[in-house]
Amino acid sequence: MKKHEELPEDHVDPLMQYLHHAIRFAIKILAVLMVLVIFWSIADVVYVLYMRLSSPPYFLLNIEDILQTFGAFMVVLIAVEIFTNIRLYLGSSSLPVELVIATALMAVARKIIVLDLKLVTSEQIIGLALVTLALGISYWLVKNKTGHTKL
Repeated sequence: MKKHEELPEDHVDPLMQYLHHAIRFAIKILAVLMVLVIFWSIADVVYVLYMRLSSPPYFLLNIEDILQTFGAFMVVLIAVEIFTNIRLYLGSSSLPVELVIATALMAVARKIIVLDLKLVTSEQIIGLALVTLALGISYWLVKNKTGHTKL
């Protein structure tokens, strides 16, 4: 496994070395907690679907139920992406910028999917559009980078 440049385990200062170990341990705890959140979220999706499908009219979902279900699925996928970010952060010597941007895009996509247009202003919609555009351009630039610098 590569060593993480931001948190080297062999720092000259013993205090800094101890603190780096403590932070890496804290990140591992975050990874464990994220896995628990993923399983809890999956159980929640199953429970909500069961409750919606077992109430009259049986086995039918209205559009609001479908959008809420899509939102719940997206939350699980975002949690998986965050776990992947944590795992890559622990196991590499660089920050996985492409994955971080992709996770942010997924979070914005979830917001757009579950957006209730009756409750938002035009400024908020324009803001979401600009954030989506900025993240999309950032993702494209990172994906198609031609420079020699490592992100």
